[in-house]
Amino acid sequence: MIDLTPQILLRAYALGVFPMAESAESPELYWFDPEERGILPLEAFHVPRRLRRTVRQGRFEIRIDSDFAAVVRACAEATAQRPNTWINPEIERLYVGLHGLGAAHSVECWRAGRLVGGLYGVALGGAFFGESMFSRETDASKVALVHLVARLRLNGFTLLDTQFVTEHLRGFGAIEIPRAEYRMRLAAAIQRRTDFTAHDGATVMAEFWTGSAD
Repeated sequence: MIDLTPQILLRAYALGVFPMAESAESPELYWFDPEERGILPLEAFHVPRRLRRTVRQGRFEIRIDSDFAAVVRACAEATAQRPNTWINPEIERLYVGLHGLGAAHSVECWRAGRLVGGLYGVALGGAFFGESMFSRETDASKVALVHLVARLRLNGFTLLDTQFVTEHLRGFGAIEIPRAEYRMRLAAAIQRRTDFTAHDGATVMAEFWTGSAD
């Protein structure tokens, strides 16, 4: 059995395959390549009116990659709303390793010096693979998602992969596409040259609101 490395994981993403564990306690990982793949079209991203007000109020301090490992740990935590997660210690190890290579990033919501929400994922060319998100305060993960999309759009990304589509993501415009179409979009996206960390948060959001029809 081959020990998984962050480099192998990146090659799998380039082929459209991603790993998950059955539970946080399970020691094994399984590879997934769904027939129908969830994506969130960046050009059709919808920000509900109430959430738009929350984002503009600046309730949270937005940081990029300031504590990636803490975001992954928070996403792995069981909550009343999410009693089981698929993030086991091996997932944590691999994605922290990807972050060390500059290939995985977190968008974080902080308030009063405390991490209260965020998300993390993998960037490869012009594709971003959203992995998981968490909230310890109302709307924190949703605000992080808005900032993620704004950053992706400004920095030239063309594909936001959500893997699966939930009702929560459908409210933002997420859709499912066939595996063959996904692979074509992925192949084109990973050829692009992008920089996830380019631009500060204020610039990102100013450009987003200027170019958004919502």
